[in-house]
Amino acid sequence: MKIIPDPVGPDQESVWSYPRPAIAMPCQRHLTIRHRERVIADTRTAVRTLETSHPPSYYFPPDDIAPGILHPSRHRSFCEWKGTAIYYDVLVDGVTLRDVAWSYPDPTPGFRSLRDHVAFYPRPFDGCFVDGERVTPQPGDFYAGWITSDLAGPFKGGPGTNFW
Repeated sequence: MKIIPDPVGPDQESVWSYPRPAIAMPCQRHLTIRHRERVIADTRTAVRTLETSHPPSYYFPPDDIAPGILHPSRHRSFCEWKGTAIYYDVLVDGVTLRDVAWSYPDPTPGFRSLRDHVAFYPRPFDGCFVDGERVTPQPGDFYAGWITSDLAGPFKGGPGTNFW
């Protein structure tokens, strides 16, 4: 199947110009997660991962996450590039969001900058923002990319995209 990238507009970047295998790089954009009228996480010192066909995932430093909201879960997953991920439930005002955050306690050498940082699926939260813009969650239930207006797709995750 031949994928035709969407046209890239002014001030946009195409997810089709992102590398494969994935990379991690520092990100100084202002990232905020809100849920139940609380700020869950707020940073300008994240790490973002970039991979062909995916919108970025953002990893927050632990000091920029509200204390006491992360609770380890039993869920684990494996990424061929980053290593083994551990997952967290997020508890806010007595409500538990299951397996909505993850981190790599011992990432592979190319992803050492992710150590102790935590990424969040955007869909379960009331709002995730990049520089004040509300993000659109990456399609599907598996991936956790944050789509903003400065990205051109199409984006992996929806029906028919498993083998992109």
